[in-house]
Parts: sequence; C-alpha cells; structure tokens
Amino acid sequence: MDMSDEKADLERQLRRQSLWLKDSWYWIIEHEILSNEPKGRGTLALDVGCGPGFVMEALRPILQPKGVDSDRDMVIACRSRGLDAVEGSADSLPFDDGSFDIVYCTFLLLWLKEPRAAVAEMTRVSRKWVACLAEPDFGGRISHPQELESIDPLIEEGIRNDGGDPFIGRKLRSVFRSCGLDAKVGVHPGVWDVGRLRAESEDEWKWVEMTTSGGREDSSLGKARAAWEGSLRDGTLFQFNPIFYAVARKPG
Repeated sequence: MDMSDEKADLERQLRRQSLWLKDSWYWIIEHEILSNEPKGRGTLALDVGCGPGFVMEALRPILQPKGVDSDRDMVIACRSRGLDAVEGSADSLPFDDGSFDIVYCTFLLLWLKEPRAAVAEMTRVSRKWVACLAEPDFGGRISHPQELESIDPLIEEGIRNDGGDPFIGRKLRSVFRSCGLDAKVGVHPGVWDVGRLRAESEDEWKWVEMTTSGGREDSSLGKARAAWEGSLRDGTLFQFNPIFYAVARKPG
C-alpha cells in the first residue's frame, strides 16, 4: 500500500468517525460548555491535530473553529473546503496565551509520545475550556462471539507498532490532572444495532486489516472474520469499542 492509499484510508476512517460521533460532540459542547457561558457571542475554538477538518465541519454550526495540524497536506485539505487551518505542532502551538474560548482535539493523544505536552499547550492557548472529544481504549473492547476477541491483541500491537498508545482513553483524567485540569470524563454511546454493523462491515474490516497487519494475512484474523460474518448473518454479532471524552474548565 503506497502513501496515497494510506492517506485515503485514513481520511475515510476519520470521516466515518465524525459521522458516528457528531451528535455526541454536539451534546458535550452544548451541555458541558456552552450552557455555562454567556449567550450572544460567537465561541472561538481551536481544533488541535485537525486532520482534514471533518470535526471542524461538523461543529461549525455551534462554534467558530480554526484548525492546526503538523501535516501540510491536511492543512491544504482543510483550506480546499473553506476551513481556516494553519500548520503547527501540538506541543508548540503557534498562538498566544488565551487565544481561544475552547481548545479541543479528537483522536490525537493516542498518537503522541507526550500527550501531556499537547494538553499543556492546549491549556496555555485556551481562555476557558480544554476538551478531548474522542480517544479510544482498545483494552476495553467487548466482542461476541468469543472468537472475535483474538482481534484485540492484534489491534493493540498494531497501534503500538505505529507509535500509539491503545489504552489512552483510561488515562485522560490523569493526563488532564497533570496539567492542572480537573476533567469530567465520560464515554460515548458505542453499541451499533445489527443493521448498522452490516452497513459498516466492509469498512470496519478494512480498518482492522490496516491497523493489525498492514494488509498481510493472519490466520487468527481470518478465523475472526469468519466468526464475524457468521454472527452478522444470524444477527448475534455484538461489538463495543469504548471511546472516551474529557472536558475541563481552565482554573482562574
């Protein structure tokens, strides 16, 4: 798989995630943040590690978002769709202290060697609120039938091999606390009905294969897929992938 194919697959996965979680993000921002703020003015927000901008697009009706990403191609992708984005690193954001009302990230911290450094920078450039809107914890996956559990260590290994932390979700409160933030931590609804599982099945397996082995064949993966397809046909498949969030108001 060449780099262009990898980026295309990554963008497809990011778009799928934004569609799954959009309603939940709205609830978090409106219930946990905007309900505690004065009405009547726009809310300036920074999306750290914005990628191609799908989260910014989703949240534009309720926020005034700007994006920052270390990948120039992602910044260009944002701008091509009329989104405001600049190039910059999460651990050294190119903004003054207190530049934004809300600073948030999604599916970023699991890929950082020093997630604390990113949250510290997010805190610095925020006036009031710091949020991680989505981080997974692959150690908390629940699958049925049991044969599907063989996928989990392969996913964890694949993420580690790519430099990620598959257990970042459970660490969010600790990371925020290390930056002087008392975060409210929760989990997104994450159980699909059988109809949704059937609709998402091909893309889910493409993601599993990309994550676990870069597309190479694996005997346990093949057995797991057979179990997946059999239980999908008879309507007994169950899959829960925990995605956590954390929201904190900046002290002072």
